[in-house]
Amino acid sequence: MDRLDNPYRPGAGTPPPALIGRDELIDSFAVTLRRALRRRPGKSLLLTGLRGVGKTVLLNRFAEIAADEGLKVGFIEAPETGDFRTQLAVRTRKILLELSQGPAKRAVQKALGVLRSFTLQLPDGSSISLGVEALPGHGDSGLLSEDLTDVLVASGEAAAESSSGLVLAVDEVQYLTSEELAALITAIHRTTQLNLPVVLVGAGLPQLPGLAGEAKSYAERLFEFPSVDSLPPGEAVEAIVIPANELDVDYTEDASSLVVAESHGYPYFLQEWGFHVWNDAPRSPITADDVRSVRSSVIATLDRNFFLVRLDRLTPKEKEYLRAMAELGAGPHRSGDIAAQLGVRVESVAPRRSGLIGKGMIYSPAHGDTAFTVPLFDEFMLRAVPPR
Repeated sequence: MDRLDNPYRPGAGTPPPALIGRDELIDSFAVTLRRALRRRPGKSLLLTGLRGVGKTVLLNRFAEIAADEGLKVGFIEAPETGDFRTQLAVRTRKILLELSQGPAKRAVQKALGVLRSFTLQLPDGSSISLGVEALPGHGDSGLLSEDLTDVLVASGEAAAESSSGLVLAVDEVQYLTSEELAALITAIHRTTQLNLPVVLVGAGLPQLPGLAGEAKSYAERLFEFPSVDSLPPGEAVEAIVIPANELDVDYTEDASSLVVAESHGYPYFLQEWGFHVWNDAPRSPITADDVRSVRSSVIATLDRNFFLVRLDRLTPKEKEYLRAMAELGAGPHRSGDIAAQLGVRVESVAPRRSGLIGKGMIYSPAHGDTAFTVPLFDEFMLRAVPPR
């Protein structure tokens, strides 16, 4: 096949050629936005799921929908190390300056003043140009939950006065500190109480609902936590076949079924398999033999570009812990079973487990259970890390 025509797009947050199986989520979010514009905000949305299921793709799609509906969007990728507050201030500044060109100049000026007060509390001492004086008593208490609430309330009022709304899209929410997450939840809670057109849409790993509940007990009543998972076989076949069909290329039934089986229906893996199969197949229709012929190259690419970058962030002891998990299978696994596999007591490896959760490598789907956040990581660990 001509590589220039290859329709598949493996990448981090890269939109696939056919966004399959997410229509219900997309339609639901569009309704949420329209209700917010009518000053009837409901629950905000926090997507959860493993790596490679398309959470960031959905988040970007939601941002596009919001812009099309006339709302202003601030997109933030929560940093593992860094300051969320500075990113938030920069995105909010841009939104308010855009709103300042409209009819709500007084509300926007007030919001800019609140934001200016907020920036005086940035921990790194950075200065953000706003062209207004700080508004004393707003956004300057030094308490993040209070100050962030002031900023989002003022920004929401400015958006409402402009017949617009505000969407805050936050990726990798699990990397927010407990203080940052609690402050964000508190602020959204207040804007909802005031019927302001402010919507939070976020994405994170499966531990996100637990983290939100620990930050604020009412989080479960404030947010929906839809789980984004691998595609069921029928939809996974569509995701791989439709882009090819649009270019007059067919798959045999055996070929498409084999791609789905090898990828386990995970959207990122589907794109990687489709990309390699397309480049290697000599002609249409693509056959099962074409799929089998690229297996080693697909696995090598996934190991190098998807799995290894995560392994390289770990300490030797953390790698040892994950290798022991992998020897037990895909999981989830009881913490005691992992410790037994390592030949140690559960208490002695608890810090390692906590560190791996903090790095987003594992999560606890139930009390005492541990699972990988990366699909098929158990198979990779068996290939990449020698046994003890």
